[in-house]
Amino acid sequence: MLCAVYKSAKKADTYLYIPGKGDFSQVPQELLELFGAPVFVTQLLLKPDRKLARLSGAEMQAQLDEKGYYLQLPPPPEDLLKAHRASLGAS
Repeated sequence: MLCAVYKSAKKADTYLYIPGKGDFSQVPQELLELFGAPVFVTQLLLKPDRKLARLSGAEMQAQLDEKGYYLQLPPPPEDLLKAHRASLGAS
């Protein structure tokens, strides 16, 4: 299966995967409003054993089959103070 990948014009490091290029029919309108104007990035051929940024190809396929889209959000920012305290042995 081919899937299309779009990046958000409003939210940094936020990507939307959909089954077909330009077909946003399964994406909730509220999400599209928050996402902003989608900017096409690429198309991917999903294979079950292919590793993507945060999911395997099989997991991505399941998300697209179930919801009709997948929203990839950026990872939460690292808590540097907590990491520093842990390196010192404090809590």
